[in-house]
Amino acid sequence: MAGNLTNKFIVYVDESGDHSLDQIDKEYPIFVLALCVFYQKNYIENVVSNVEKLKFEKFGHDIIVLHEREIRRDLGVFKFKDKDDKNRFISSLTNIIEDSNFILIASVIDKRAVDINAIDDRNAYHIALNDCIESLIDLLDEKEQQKTNLHIVFERRGAKEDKELELEFRRICSGRNKRNIKLPYEIIFADKKVNSTGLQLADLVARPIGINHLRPEKNNRAFNVLKKKFFCNGGRQNVGKNFIGYGLNIFPPQKSEKPR
Repeated sequence: MAGNLTNKFIVYVDESGDHSLDQIDKEYPIFVLALCVFYQKNYIENVVSNVEKLKFEKFGHDIIVLHEREIRRDLGVFKFKDKDDKNRFISSLTNIIEDSNFILIASVIDKRAVDINAIDDRNAYHIALNDCIESLIDLLDEKEQQKTNLHIVFERRGAKEDKELELEFRRICSGRNKRNIKLPYEIIFADKKVNSTGLQLADLVARPIGINHLRPEKNNRAFNVLKKKFFCNGGRQNVGKNFIGYGLNIFPPQKSEKPR
């Protein structure tokens, strides 16, 4: 592996939607891949403790794994006594995400607009992964962390899917990327039941990105918070702006999207 130093960052990845381009869910015809890029020091000292504190305050213990789908559908421990109680919990989660210092990179695959006869790979996960890694390369260049070993944590989806993902990941890292360079990135798989704060936050941010793409005219508090997290062009003065094509990739590209 290239590089022998530990990166300042740690990356957690999760998705929203079905990765197949041959099947389109009319209610959610997209696929979203989200990368939450944390400074390790801040992640350890602040992000994890804030999430754990909320779990203790709400449930009395921290043996809770936050899943967006279960929260949205009032399943299991997330079956709240009333709507106000649920809203308070979601508001607390949103505040934690807003206060957490991380950089967001995501890719939205709009299946409705994809010409499957014009692409080589019909796996939306692979298309999204390539776009996200391209953005990650730019981010790490900006932070002067490109030559240090970076761990990227993915949630397990199944033996077949994990094997295909690892092959695609290692193909990109071997040099088949926009820079034609070897990338010192290491893939880590975590079981769905692992109580990882980073994976839980990645799970929570993926769907709001998709919903905003589907219904941009609707007010989306979660996405309004996330806008300030996206890796953007032009530095901190452009936080919340100039992130399309940088921190937020859309495939097929929108006409308004400027080439990088």
